[in-house]
Amino acid sequence: MAFFSCKTQETSRGAQYTYEVSCLGTELDGSITVESYGLGKNYADASEQAMKNAVHAVVFKGIKIGVGGCNSSPLILTPRAQEKYEDYFAIFFADKGPYKAFVSLKDETAKNKADRNVKESKQAEQRMVVVRVERLKLKKQLEKDNIK
Repeated sequence: MAFFSCKTQETSRGAQYTYEVSCLGTELDGSITVESYGLGKNYADASEQAMKNAVHAVVFKGIKIGVGGCNSSPLILTPRAQEKYEDYFAIFFADKGPYKAFVSLKDETAKNKADRNVKESKQAEQRMVVVRVERLKLKKQLEKDNIK
């Protein structure tokens, strides 16, 4: 019988956690309200990253968690689409890029902004924001641009 050395692995206390985008509700206009997380050097950077993460989830992953009735499949079902259309999405997701036309913080209230700081350090800040993604408009734009 062989004996194996068992060792528990320590996890770093400074480990960075990632959070999935979760649905808070859908609107009759084809938009979806989600809770999304972003990491940045300040609130504005973290909020912009959270908006990008929300749009990215709608396009490539779909929204799987959150309020019942929000389950939505990804807009693009083609395997490796992000790689296939890499040039398109590099421009699309650039800071202040075209993705901004399909997302807003209109459901984020001043009251809940203050309570959204998830993790803060000298280098970065992680924030959770409530984001509305214009899912139907985004779907139509991707179809128009022949992104499938």
